[in-house]
Amino acid sequence: MLFVYLRKVKKIMNAEIIEELKYLSNWMIYNDALHINLEFKDFQDCIKAINRIAIECERLNHHPEWTNSYNTLAIRLTTHDKGGVTSLDLELASAINKIYNEFKSE
Repeated sequence: MLFVYLRKVKKIMNAEIIEELKYLSNWMIYNDALHINLEFKDFQDCIKAINRIAIECERLNHHPEWTNSYNTLAIRLTTHDKGGVTSLDLELASAINKIYNEFKSE
């Protein structure tokens, strides 16, 4: 995991983010952050997903702002020290999509 700590990240411009969003279903960009609202079958699946996402967050050493209400999860990704969206946010968004898609197919 040392490579994550040494990786240099920079803020990505909106045009590049919009291009990347073509590959990230349901994510939106506003207020210098990526946003998504996910809905699960029930509370238990939502919490399971949160725990799986948390493992990815630790792997990347990058942590979202999120809120949970019963079976919904609202996520906001930004890199605070860079003042906006970076490659870390895009990488985490992609991992979150993969996890969410696994729950949708169950």
